[in-house]
Amino acid sequence: MLVIDENLHDQRIMEAISALYIGRVLSVVSLRPNSVIKDDAIPALLLQLTQATFVTINAGDFWRRIQPHSGYCVTVVDIPKERASEVPSYLRRFLRLSRFKTKSLRMGKVVRLTPGRIEYYESDRLVHSLSWFDQ
Repeated sequence: MLVIDENLHDQRIMEAISALYIGRVLSVVSLRPNSVIKDDAIPALLLQLTQATFVTINAGDFWRRIQPHSGYCVTVVDIPKERASEVPSYLRRFLRLSRFKTKSLRMGKVVRLTPGRIEYYESDRLVHSLSWFDQ
């Protein structure tokens, strides 16, 4: 299951992500309708689901700030909001990489996707860095 952050809750983006991902794709706002969801509430919401991968472009509030957990994956596509329409392309490439291809391989990781690199950390908080081409 992919859970898409509210800053990506655009119909075209959601449809493009749904077209590339076989599983369920939903907006984070559907997890707690009619309320404001603060960033610090995201981990608890993700833990109510089974092996969810959360997708956001909000690097400042998630990358190196959120604690990894074996029950979810957080994926930060580190691009400006003006380029949010590129998120489905980043996700397509990311989800095809052997290291992140399955839900079980992604769980427990916080991942940052940039144009040139993939970085991630797990519970030890050590950042691993890969080139898109190293895969």
